[in-house]
Amino acid sequence: MNHNSVNALIALPVAAVLAGCGGSTPAAPASQAAAAPNDRPARPVPVAHMFERGPAPTEQSVTAKRGPFDVEKIEVPAGSGPGFNRGTIYAPTDTRQGTFGAVVMSPGFASPHTWIDWYGPRLASQGFVVMMLETNTLFDVPLLRGRQIIAALDYLTAKSVVRARIDPSRTAVMGHSMGGGGTLEAARRRPALKAAIPLAPWNPDYNWSRVTVPTMIMGAQRDVIAPAALMSEAYYNRLASAPEKAYLVLRGATHLTFMSPNATIAKYVIVWMKRFVDNDARYDRFLCPPPKPRGPLTIYRGTCPTG
Repeated sequence: MNHNSVNALIALPVAAVLAGCGGSTPAAPASQAAAAPNDRPARPVPVAHMFERGPAPTEQSVTAKRGPFDVEKIEVPAGSGPGFNRGTIYAPTDTRQGTFGAVVMSPGFASPHTWIDWYGPRLASQGFVVMMLETNTLFDVPLLRGRQIIAALDYLTAKSVVRARIDPSRTAVMGHSMGGGGTLEAARRRPALKAAIPLAPWNPDYNWSRVTVPTMIMGAQRDVIAPAALMSEAYYNRLASAPEKAYLVLRGATHLTFMSPNATIAKYVIVWMKRFVDNDARYDRFLCPPPKPRGPLTIYRGTCPTG
């Protein structure tokens, strides 16, 4: 199976998946425009400098293929923990600066975690312990993916061989497509999370008013599987309780763009995780003032965290 077959694998079973959930093909709610809250103004955010990891960031450092930390790869076999299948951990090897935040990422519908594996070493090399989750089946719906993300996070922080390198109070979640929908589910389920990043999320549920986790949603301009205006933007507009939030759309991108290494995607994943998992105000400048919608971005909306 190759990436060119993913569109068919995802698009064809969607109606069946929704039918099994008791729903129908999602459509933007009629009251969407009226219900969407305005982006909130900047507000002070306390910063604990003890969580800074690595040198001061630059445009070059957040778009680089690798960060300052050497990383090891550890396979997590099936049966390692309840509630999830298996996965791969990427972890920094140098702990002289202290423990790290932990991140679990889920792939999308009909996608093994190896198809999004590039996020693991890229993010880990910036100072995070990252687990790429293999879901119980390739066809799990977002609700199930959200539960598995939380189960994998509990394993990673409490039972994995790298648990001593992790600060269990600083955890985050992310995912692509239905994994992005699962990321929203996980954020709603676990408000103690420090950050969530759904990438081209797909979920028949539009009610995210109870999410209180800082959340950045990324969409793709040419996405026909999870259209940004229909899903990513609608989800963003309903993050009424999130203390910080952002929404961006990648110019010319498709649903599958998130499955290949991309400097712009990596930049904002790293910046969001650094700012909210590490509470590192050195990354404020990439979010404040909000990036202009030009170059690789067609849309950027968001709150503006300040040190």
